[in-house]
Amino acid sequence: MTINYLGHSCFILEINGTKILLDPFITPNPLAKTKAEDIACDIMLISHGHEDHVADAVSIAKRTQCEVITNFEIGNWLNSQGIEKVVGMNHGGNYNFAQGTIKMVNAVHSSSLPDGRYAGNPAGFIIKTEALNVYFAGDTALMMDMKLFGEYENIDLSLLPIGDLFTMGIDDALKAAEMLQCKKVIGMHYDTFAPIEINKDEAKKKFADKGYELNLLEIGINTEY
Repeated sequence: MTINYLGHSCFILEINGTKILLDPFITPNPLAKTKAEDIACDIMLISHGHEDHVADAVSIAKRTQCEVITNFEIGNWLNSQGIEKVVGMNHGGNYNFAQGTIKMVNAVHSSSLPDGRYAGNPAGFIIKTEALNVYFAGDTALMMDMKLFGEYENIDLSLLPIGDLFTMGIDDALKAAEMLQCKKVIGMHYDTFAPIEINKDEAKKKFADKGYELNLLEIGINTEY
């Protein structure tokens, strides 16, 4: 699996030629190094409705004609924006694609769309493939559901928010990794704006001291997992 971190909580996962775009927030992101119009994807996942997760969703979906997987309410909003290839699902449901399955799971956060419309409940996704099982937490606080995920989902890699204030901070993300029984973590939702800037060396050390690996990926670079 190849992972390209586009900044904030936006990633492209590529599995055997299938590209999955997560929470497209690119054009307004001051740290982004990629233009939204240059992104190709086959599937888009949207965890919740906040602008810093959906800013480029409509434009990319229209251009690429990708399939968009999100909750039912955001799916309806996308339909109203002219996006037809939408799978509006809900928590606990599974979606099958060529390389595996995508399961929508709980997240503890808030959610509304940029125009103020109700966006349903926020979510995370567990993406199961032959290469890796990846947990994309979305924006979430620490929650006991993570212990359940760790007991039966066999997660190889977790994408966890670490910026604090709006989501988990470093200490809670480390506890999440322990509950998930997942030694490898990629941090997200940090440094984009001043309130969520972190001390990277301190964050990595806290994880390493407990035997966990926190990767803070360089934006715009492909990394193999």
